[in-house]
Amino acid sequence: MEVSNGMEEMEILRERAFFHWLYNIEGIGRKTIRRLMDAVGSAERVFYLEEEKLLLLLSPAQQKKLLEARSRARIRQEYEMLRNRGMDLYPASDPFYPKRLLPVPDRPEAIYVKGKLPQEQIPAVAVIGARVCSAYGAYLAEQFAAALASAGVCTISGLARGIDGIGQRAALQAGGTTCAVLGCGADICYPPENRQLYDRIERQGAIISEYPPGTPPKAGLFPQRNRIISALADLVLVIEAREKSGTLITVDMALEQGKEVWAVPGRITDELSRGCNRLIWQGASPALSPAALLEELQKFSAFPCRETAGSESDGRKKAGGTGGGTDRTDAGRISSGADPLRTAVLDRLDFSAVSPERLYEELKASGVSCSLTQLMQLLVELALEGRCVQEGNRFRAGMP
Repeated sequence: MEVSNGMEEMEILRERAFFHWLYNIEGIGRKTIRRLMDAVGSAERVFYLEEEKLLLLLSPAQQKKLLEARSRARIRQEYEMLRNRGMDLYPASDPFYPKRLLPVPDRPEAIYVKGKLPQEQIPAVAVIGARVCSAYGAYLAEQFAAALASAGVCTISGLARGIDGIGQRAALQAGGTTCAVLGCGADICYPPENRQLYDRIERQGAIISEYPPGTPPKAGLFPQRNRIISALADLVLVIEAREKSGTLITVDMALEQGKEVWAVPGRITDELSRGCNRLIWQGASPALSPAALLEELQKFSAFPCRETAGSESDGRKKAGGTGGGTDRTDAGRISSGADPLRTAVLDRLDFSAVSPERLYEELKASGVSCSLTQLMQLLVELALEGRCVQEGNRFRAGMP
C-alpha cells in the first residue's frame, strides 16, 4: 500500500511513535490495548485522554501505570531510537500492517519488524518441523523451500533449530524471501547459533515479533508466536514432527484460522514422521512435491507462481498423476551440466548419506567409468559448491 502524500506519512509515523509508547507500558496487554483503541481510535488520543475517562477503560492499577508512563514519556526520541536500531512498529490500524493478520481473533495489536515486509499479494507458505530433524527432513526442507522460493513464494517460519532454520536458509540461497517470527524481541537472535541467518533475513526479508524490543526468549512465548506464523501463510507445510510435538501447536492454530495443512509423509517406523503421518491420516494433504503446493497456491493468490525447474508440472501430467511423485526431480533439481560423471553422481546422491566406496561400486555397476580418486575429487568439489553435504566420511545431496 502506498502513502498518498507526505502529510499522511507523517501522521502514520506519529501514530507509530505513540503506539510504541503505549505498547511498552507494563501491565497493559493486548486485550486492554484493543479496548482502548476501539474506544478512542488512536494511541495519540489515549496519551491525551483525561484521567476520568481512563478510569472507565482501565483498572486503577493500569491507570496508575499509564499515568506514570505519560509523565516520563519521550515519544519522538524513543521512536527515533527504535528506528535507529533498524526496527519499526506497525499497529493493527497501520496501512502497512499485514492484512493476513487482521482477521485473527487474538491478533497482535502491533508487530515490530526488522527488514522489509513482503508485498501482500505474494503467496506465502509456512515451512515448519522438528528442531532435531533427520537427514531425510533436512533434505526435504532444503528442496521444498528452495523450489518454493524459486517460484516467488515467501517462506514463513520461526528461525528455530532444525527444519525452520534449514528451510529459511535454503529459501535465501535460492534468492527468495523469508520472514522469521520470533518468540522474543525482534532485536534478539534466538537461537544464537542462527546469527548469520538472522542477519541475512534482515537484509532479504523480515524479522517479526509482537513483543517489545529487549524481550528475552521464554518458553511460554513461543507457542503464542505460532499463531502469527500460520496466519501470515496461505498454507502450512509440516516437514517432520513427532507424534507429540510443538510443531502441532502451529497446525492446530492454522486449522482454527481456516488454513490448509500439508505434511510430508515418512516411514511408519520413523518417530520423526509419526506426527506427519497422523496429520495425513486425519485429513492433511500429503506433500509429495513442491509442484503440488504451487498448484494449490494458485487458489489463494492472484500473484502467479513462477515456473520452477520447467519439467515439474509437465512430468506429472505425462505420468497421469495429480499429487506429484517422489523422484528427486520433483524437488526442483537443476541440471548438473554436460559432465557424465558429475551427472551420474548427482543422480545417485539422495538424503541418505553414502560412502564414496559404495557410490563407486554403484557407478561401476551402471557402466560409469572413473577411479575412486576421481570420484573423491568430484565429491569434494560438489561439497564446496553446496551441491552435496559431507557427513563424516559419507556424502548426501545438498542444495539443488
